[in-house]
Amino acid sequence: MQHFQGQVTVERLLGQLRALGLRISKGEILAVLTAHKEAFHTEKEALLEAGLETAAWLTVDDTAARHAGHDEYTTHIGNDRFAWFATRSSKSRLNFLDLLRAGHPDYVINAAAAAYLVEHQAAEAVITAPLLDEHRSFADEAAWQAHLDRLNPGQRRLATEAAVVGAIVGRGLLADTVIVSDEAGQFDVFEHALCWLHAERHLRQIISVTDEQQRWVDLQRQLVWWFYADLKAYKDEPSPQRRTALRQRFDRVFGRVTGFAELDEAVARIRANKDDLLRVLDRPEIPLNTNTSETDVRSFVTKRKISGETRSTAGKQARDTFLSLLKTCAKHAISFWDYLGARLKIPDAGPVPWLPDLTAGLCISEIRPAGQPCAGETDQVRSGRSRRRCQR
Repeated sequence: MQHFQGQVTVERLLGQLRALGLRISKGEILAVLTAHKEAFHTEKEALLEAGLETAAWLTVDDTAARHAGHDEYTTHIGNDRFAWFATRSSKSRLNFLDLLRAGHPDYVINAAAAAYLVEHQAAEAVITAPLLDEHRSFADEAAWQAHLDRLNPGQRRLATEAAVVGAIVGRGLLADTVIVSDEAGQFDVFEHALCWLHAERHLRQIISVTDEQQRWVDLQRQLVWWFYADLKAYKDEPSPQRRTALRQRFDRVFGRVTGFAELDEAVARIRANKDDLLRVLDRPEIPLNTNTSETDVRSFVTKRKISGETRSTAGKQARDTFLSLLKTCAKHAISFWDYLGARLKIPDAGPVPWLPDLTAGLCISEIRPAGQPCAGETDQVRSGRSRRRCQR
């Protein structure tokens, strides 16, 4: 708890424990923090699949992370029910799609994969060759790469992205989920929405030379914030009439031309993202920003500044796992101290539910007193176990 929640470095933990009279080395502390954590890793990985199966929306973000002397990137995926971190050497779209597979290694060619190829304007041979072949499902990357070698369709990376999309959809993940992100291109997959705060940032970064230019920028920013406030009001009381009015107003707010080139370019950039910025009109339950991810990632950034880079694979995995579990506990008002006590089977520690069940909105009957069902629950069988889904 001190290391992952309190951000206490291994060196300071070593000093504390030796001051208490313990004969212990730095390597032994590292082993306690990182070794034999398979049960925690399993719960963390199950968090993501539960979220991808049930979430109405997700926010995503990434940040730099040094590991073993190399630049890597930590991706955050989460919402108001869970937080999930993974650190890899790439931040590409293919890497993001691979994360969305939730640990499953398969590749699938189906209607979703074909639609992805068409949407991204793949060459005709790249679209037709996989569809005409009798093999549509591949167990792992080796089988998929052998299939590509045999077909030689060209645009292998795009074809691979499509096969990963097919695998995700085939498993029933992200069936009706909106992914909310900044303008990073790797996150623009499935049903996508953009963060308004990142969009407005383009206006905030404009450097004005004259007072008149500054007035134009200030006016445009004020129009954006008025529009943003009305979108928030629409989320509380959506209606077809207000939806139509807001679409028309968007065109007026972002159709202005001032003659100040830098401002006009920034406004045009926002206008080009109209569909993703106005996704909330069709899905009023989604957030207008990525503050959920920004807040969760802040803990990772703080730890990176204090502890620096990770050196071992086990250390990197432990950091990602325990930050995921820590932030998820906080979203459910569960003490991380109580969570660790329950999982480590500390005597007299109270029970803490399996976090993926909480992420999926499931109420586990054995956690509640007998005879006290959760309001609005319906019986459901999932993963071979009888559970109750909480609709609250």
